[in-house]
Amino acid sequence: MQRQIWHIMTDVEICKGFRVEPGKGLSDKEVTRRLAEFGKNTLSIKKGINPVFLFLGQFKDFMVMVLMVATLISGLLGEIADAVTILAIVFVNAILGFIQEYRAERSMEALRSLAAPEAMVLRNNTTVRVPASELVPGDIVMLDAGDRIPADIRWLKTTNIRVEESALTGESQPTAKVDHPLLDEYLPIADRKNMGYMGTIVVNGRGLGVVVATGMDTEMGVIAGMIQEVQDEETPLQKRLAQLGKWLVTISVAVCVVVVITGILQGESFEKMFFAGVSLAVAAIPEGLPAIVTVALAIGVQRMVKRNAVIRKLPAVETLGCATVICSDKTGTLTQNEMTVRRIFCDNQIISLTGQGYDPKGEYHGINPYKEKGPLQELLKCAALCNNAVLTKKGVRVVGLFRGKNPDSVWGIDGDPTEGALLVAAAKAGIWREGLERKEQRVAEIPFESERKRMTVIYKSKDAFTAYVKGAADVILGLCTQEMTKDGVVPMTPERRKKILAYNDEMATHALRVLALAVRDIPKSDVSGEVEDNLTFLGLMGMIDPPRTSAIKAIKICQAAGIKPVMITGDHKLTAQAVAKELGIIKGTDEHVVTGIDLDQMSDDDLEHQVMDISVFARVAPRDKLRIVRAYKKNKQIVAMTGDGVNDAPAVKEADIGVAMGQTGTDVTKEASAMIISDDNFATIVAAVEEGRGIYDNIRKFIRYLLSCNLGEVLTMFLGTLTGLPLPLLPIQILWVNLVTDGLPAMALGVDGSEPDIMKRSPRLPGENVFAKGLGKKILIRGTIIGLGTLLVFVIGLFYGTSLLAARTMAFTTLVFSQLFHVFDCKSERRGIFEVGIFSNPLLVGAVAVSVTMQLCAIYLPFMQTIFKTTALTGWQWIVILLVAGGPSVIIGLIRMIGNAAKTDSPRPRLIQKKL
Repeated sequence: MQRQIWHIMTDVEICKGFRVEPGKGLSDKEVTRRLAEFGKNTLSIKKGINPVFLFLGQFKDFMVMVLMVATLISGLLGEIADAVTILAIVFVNAILGFIQEYRAERSMEALRSLAAPEAMVLRNNTTVRVPASELVPGDIVMLDAGDRIPADIRWLKTTNIRVEESALTGESQPTAKVDHPLLDEYLPIADRKNMGYMGTIVVNGRGLGVVVATGMDTEMGVIAGMIQEVQDEETPLQKRLAQLGKWLVTISVAVCVVVVITGILQGESFEKMFFAGVSLAVAAIPEGLPAIVTVALAIGVQRMVKRNAVIRKLPAVETLGCATVICSDKTGTLTQNEMTVRRIFCDNQIISLTGQGYDPKGEYHGINPYKEKGPLQELLKCAALCNNAVLTKKGVRVVGLFRGKNPDSVWGIDGDPTEGALLVAAAKAGIWREGLERKEQRVAEIPFESERKRMTVIYKSKDAFTAYVKGAADVILGLCTQEMTKDGVVPMTPERRKKILAYNDEMATHALRVLALAVRDIPKSDVSGEVEDNLTFLGLMGMIDPPRTSAIKAIKICQAAGIKPVMITGDHKLTAQAVAKELGIIKGTDEHVVTGIDLDQMSDDDLEHQVMDISVFARVAPRDKLRIVRAYKKNKQIVAMTGDGVNDAPAVKEADIGVAMGQTGTDVTKEASAMIISDDNFATIVAAVEEGRGIYDNIRKFIRYLLSCNLGEVLTMFLGTLTGLPLPLLPIQILWVNLVTDGLPAMALGVDGSEPDIMKRSPRLPGENVFAKGLGKKILIRGTIIGLGTLLVFVIGLFYGTSLLAARTMAFTTLVFSQLFHVFDCKSERRGIFEVGIFSNPLLVGAVAVSVTMQLCAIYLPFMQTIFKTTALTGWQWIVILLVAGGPSVIIGLIRMIGNAAKTDSPRPRLIQKKL
């Protein structure tokens, strides 16, 4: 028999198929045979990588190997401090990489922890408790409230049983279970009400079930298999840095070899040119790049923590910045996860309510409920009394007519969210259950059951008894013979009943969950009889889990930034559609809603071709989420995927950036994710995208800075040697320039703030080169200017009668100051130095000040003059140096300022929808 059709089979068919009698269970002999056939009821895990080999694997990266060579060369040159620094960089990067990969291996361990340790089973006609790992298909298990279901089961007998399945299905409320067969073969997991699944928890009632699947054959096992199938991929940043590292090393080494050979051919000694070439190689190769990337990412992580986003994998920060699609669950992320009554139908009136969540401070539009008498007051009274929820404030139960005045207080409910919404609606009109119960006392309750679709409570006031009833509109109206109006109680006619049901349907089309409320005065003699007939209809109350205000704003920001927001939810199509419209994900008559059943009818190719035109997926299963993510990735999209339940873990791990919920997320999903949002808010994801874009901008800034400066150093030496001039810089001076300019200024540039228009740009193309948008051109031009400027000052020093020592000191200082001026140009690729402001990054100003001080010490302190072969500079020499070093920054800044002032329009971001 196939796993997916258990829910349509009868008890007799299933038990016959497993050759088991529900009243006796399996024999020990049969259990042993089936254990051998099906294996233990555990989740199998592929053997992970040995931690030692995982750590050593961090040193296989090409850039790391180059850094190790640079360490060796620095040591040979006597630059012990440089060698130690580079070695520290290598080991820090290796440790960070190891931690990230080791954490990823723990997803399966977290999944295993969901398995129940033991199970109560019927064997040999006797009830026994056995390890859950020894369960086999056909075992009869007994479950009570609080038990974790040990395997996939088909319920044979249920008594008011409700199961918390949110970790598997995404359903926020416990599911009432039944024990009869269901008709639809293709029901989603969430709708298979006669099934129980491994890892879910019984929260109410008790039941008897037959095990239909164990171990990796369970739904949880299928998810475990999907998690292990997902392959880790390098992020765009990792790919580009690896490409950049190889390119830079190859070019730098080639140029250095040319410099050495040219110098030797022109008469310089081999030893001198060898050390000059090696020094130039150390300076030209940006060995600080991985360190600055790591620091920039780490600073980004700290910023995100302040914005409620916890990053578990550093490269994910940058990946977020190029996200083109954000797939998000609805409940609690896009919505408040707090049911709120929005509409009331009472006495032929449609009444709208305002307010946020469970705060009882909203208003009734068009009426004053405090002055209203008659049907509305009775409706709200029924809502408050036929209710077991309790309103709380900051976690403390509100037990009186207290209404908070502190706008920052946190309201919540203990109990069912639907009942909480009714309670709050009554409280907004000043009707509190605690006040009502001073005059009336509850004497009986008939609890809600899925079969009855209603709940009834009976209250006593003096010698009078009243039944308050709520439930599904069609059920309650079928029990009503009268309706309460402002003119009194009138008979309920078939026409009137039909009209009320039409109102119910209209409210349902707006994704409101509608309940009907009714009342009945019970004669003392009838209290023990049937109390749920001859009811008086009071009205309808429609509620919804409203969108977060912050999510609506975040959706607009996404769309302005060219990012496609996608809702993936287990809710019904109408609910998903209405919420998506309110959020702005879909607009007007644009449907864009696809259900899990629709997905089942699509091939992977069909989904791949249609997915960019779909914005909302409703009633989806775990496999659907994984397919959706893969379809977007096949369209060359960078996908962020949110999740909280176990069912989300495979899709979260498959996504380019997996996002777990901090408050409602399971350990499995958190372990599979790259980022955790602590407030479960969609707006936090968008804030993280903004930070990610800012981080990537900063990475481009210091790549621009480092490479243009390194190019300037290489050109100074290369052109100086090529033209037959004396060496413009000595090896020790090259290393000093590398230390003074590549250290603190580059690090400070890496933590620069984001530009104001960062979320008004299109996402980067997934395959975009790190030198895109003219960055390579900027590097070449500025590097050439730095190199030629340094050589110009060197030539001026030589031909105006100063010594070679003074000329080298001038060139040495020009090279340093040219780079320190240039670092301020690198603060923005679009605006000039005068628009950005020199003092907008205090850390950068401080870093430059330290570098300037170090250079002045190298020029003027006698013992450092001896080390670096420098001499004190005169006034006219300083004027030449500052004009040549600072002039380009001033000129470029003025050109940009004038050009930007002339611009009136900027291009709108576009959404990347076609295959690239």
